[in-house]
This record gives sequence, C-alpha cells and structure tokens, in this order.
Amino acid sequence: MTARLLAPLAIAATILTGAAQAQNLPNLRIGLREDPDIMDPTLARSFVGRIVFASLCDKLFDINEKLEIVPQLATGHRWEDPKTLIITLREGVTFHDGEKMDAEAVRYSLMRHKTMQGSFRRGEITDLESVEVVDPTTVRLRLSNPSAPFLSQLTDRAGMIVSPKAAEAAGRDFGTRPVCAGPFRFVERVAQDRIVLERFPNHWNAANIHFNRVTFLPITDSTARLANLQSGALELIEVTSPSDVPGIRRDRRLAMTTADGLGYWNIIFNVGNGARAQTPIGQDRRVREAFELAIDREAVIQVVYEGLHTPASQPIPPASPLHARDLRSPARNVERAKALLREAGVTAPVQVELMVANSPELRQVAEVMQSMAAEAGFDLRIAATEFASSLQAAARGDFQAYLNQWSGRPDPDGNVWTFLHSRGAQNDGKYSNPEVDALLDQTRTESDPAKRAALYAQAFRKVLSEDHARIYMWHPKIIAAHTTRLKGFTQVPDGLVRLSGVRLQ
Repeated sequence: MTARLLAPLAIAATILTGAAQAQNLPNLRIGLREDPDIMDPTLARSFVGRIVFASLCDKLFDINEKLEIVPQLATGHRWEDPKTLIITLREGVTFHDGEKMDAEAVRYSLMRHKTMQGSFRRGEITDLESVEVVDPTTVRLRLSNPSAPFLSQLTDRAGMIVSPKAAEAAGRDFGTRPVCAGPFRFVERVAQDRIVLERFPNHWNAANIHFNRVTFLPITDSTARLANLQSGALELIEVTSPSDVPGIRRDRRLAMTTADGLGYWNIIFNVGNGARAQTPIGQDRRVREAFELAIDREAVIQVVYEGLHTPASQPIPPASPLHARDLRSPARNVERAKALLREAGVTAPVQVELMVANSPELRQVAEVMQSMAAEAGFDLRIAATEFASSLQAAARGDFQAYLNQWSGRPDPDGNVWTFLHSRGAQNDGKYSNPEVDALLDQTRTESDPAKRAALYAQAFRKVLSEDHARIYMWHPKIIAAHTTRLKGFTQVPDGLVRLSGVRLQ
C-alpha cells in the first residue's frame, strides 16, 4: 500500500455488518508496516503475521510484560522427568468452526508443526519426539533430549493449535482460511490491503474482548501510517520511524508505548543456498569481513533512526542474562576492508546485491550502507522487494545479501538455532559449521545459565569472527502509537498486540 490517507467512513462501511452493529461494540483498525505472509502458523515466518495471529490463534502458553510464561489454552504443566512434559488443557474451548479444542487437537497441531513439509516450526520443536493423548484435557510430550527452551517455544506459533478438521480439509490452502481458537475468527483477506477478523462469541475469554471486528491494514510508509492515526482512520499503529516520535508526543489525541525489543536486524549472506551463493561475498569470508568493516552501525542508526535503537553484536539482546558480554562488533575500518579485498584477490569495486523490504526506512538504511561500502571498494546494488516476496526469495536462495528483521523470543534459542544451525528451517543462507551445530545443540540441553551463555559465546565467535556468516546490525525499540481513546493496551517486549481487556472509549 502506497502513502495514502484512508477514508474512515469508507473503511467502516466495508467492515460493518448487521451482526456487528447488533452487538453494539466498536471496531478496531490497526496499521501494520507491511502485509503479512501466509496465515498458517506452521508455514508463516513474518513478524507482522504474528501480530495478526495474536488475535486469531491462541497458543498453549503466552508471555506477559515481564516475559513470564503464562497459560493460555493450557491451564498448567509439569515435567515428569527431564524429557517428559505433561500439559493440562482448558476445558470447554472450541475452534471457530465449532469443533472441540482437546488433547487430540493439540497432538494433531504439534505433529503438524513437526512434520508438515515446509514447516518453519520444525526447528523450534526439533526435540519433540511424540505426543500422547492421556485424556481429553491432558497430553504427554516426550522429547528426544532435555530441552531448556522447549516450553518457551510453545508461547509462539509452535504452540498455536489449529482445527484438525479444517486443516485436513484445506491442506496446503489452510492459510487462506485459517481456523483456530483465538478471540477473533477470520473473515477475509485482500492482499496488500486488509485482513479482517470478527469477534468469536464462544471464545473462552470472550468477556474480555471488547471489539466486534479488527481490521489490519498494511501501510508501508510510516508517515502515511501516522497520518491515518492522526486523522482517525486508524486507532493503533506500529511506529517504525523514530522521526515520528516527537510529533506523536506533541499530539494530545495520541499516546505512545515503548519496550526494549527481544529481536534484531541482521544481514544474511548467501553462502550455500543455490547458484546465487557463488559470488565473492558468498564464498570468501574475507570479503564478508571487509563488508562488515565498511559499515558503521551507530552512524546508520543515528542517520535513519535518530539514535533510538541499540547497535547489535549478536542475536541475543543486552538485557538477556545469556548475552555474550565480551563479544563486540568491530568498529568501521575502511583501510582494513580494502586490504582484505586485496588479500581475497578480488577486483574493486566488488558488486554485491542487498535485498531489503520495500519501505522508505529500509531503503534509506540501504542507501546509507551503499555510500559507506563504496568507500571500501564495494558496488552495493539495492534490491527493494515487497516484504512477503523477499521472504520467499530468501528461502529459495534468490539473494546475495538480505537485510531482515527477527522479532525475537524470550528464550535465546528462538533467536539462534533455526537461523545458524545447518538444519535450521530459517537458515536462508545455508550456513553450515559442524562445530557451531554441536555448540547450539548443547545450549538446548544445558540448564545452567552461565554454562549456556558460555556455549552461545563460543558459537557466536565462530559464526561472526571466523566465518563472518552474518552481520547483526541493531536491536530495535518496540514502539506503538494509538488514540488516547484506546484504554488498557500494554506493550509486551515481543511487540505483539494483545487485545484482551483493551477497550475503545
């Protein structure tokens, strides 16, 4: 969606129905930074998709603003032994199609995440060996190894439970009409325009849901998103441009919530995913190191984001107790970058294509990097690509370098294993190092935080200081802005929009 002002009355006309009016509850409109990818929790991988899923698909567990794991579709859990997890389920829960959400549905959904072709959840629950139905409200999960992060993985898409009946009927097309057990059910999707959900009256927590419909509107231009919020065409937006913050603070009709995010922005190098890995930057770590030395992270953050975000040296944010404190990202060094290119025997300028999602902020980031890289002997070409298309291109190896975001997980495993392990489902560059694999596998079985942190530090040194497989750029601040009429909204560090208890006055 290009920069344009949405007409509030026109939007309202498209989403109101007689049933919604009869309930006498307001509708809510949320502006997203881009259009989500597929609405199937097994196959999805975008952050904005997780925002929609928070209203559409309940999980076994969730997290609160303190990052504590809390029950959602589950009511509790206990470990029978280090490899056996018992989960008790909430009674009386139904899916949007009227089918029961019970232990069999949980077994089906978890095994679907584990075994479905193309699943991006497989790497998150790789230790799951089997799921046993004990009774309608109890499941027993058996793991192949003790897993420190396993429970945390069930607080996101790997813990989302889908209707087996609907999933079997739809097959690979389930994402076009998803059926879950969340507070809102799917109504329609118009690509690049809107996703519409309506209140599910039989939801187990329906008493705390105070909207008839929620419409998610992708607006890639941050200025246009803010303009729509200011005009009353939206009630809540993601804020991606810190330059919008002063204007939000001055507007008495608006409120803003912030949180230190769990995720990061990084540059992925294609080192082994198909023909496009056969380039100097894909095949020679010295060229990748030179590229990193050409970039000044702090300058990029200052120019594009007014210094709001935190420079990153690794995928684990500084607030985490498992953050590798001794790991530092290198300072910009143009002369050393030039020397590395000479050592690699490549002729400057070295051409590199950087794929970025097609938004004004990311194009600006790429342009700043383009100027920096040129001074070191790189010809950086910018491939601005529609976001969902960029994810598909990355998965099939149609890129050389890719600037992309990961929204982050409470347990560091969710930020690391699936991206850096050779078997990771989201290892788009197909990076492979047996030593790194072994270290990351150990982090999953080690329960002592200090020992686990040391294992991560060892792995990151190999990935970043020896192999130069990725460049971690910054940890973002999570910012949301909304009308002051919206009450009860709490920003959780994962950046998702949870609507339980939220009202529109």
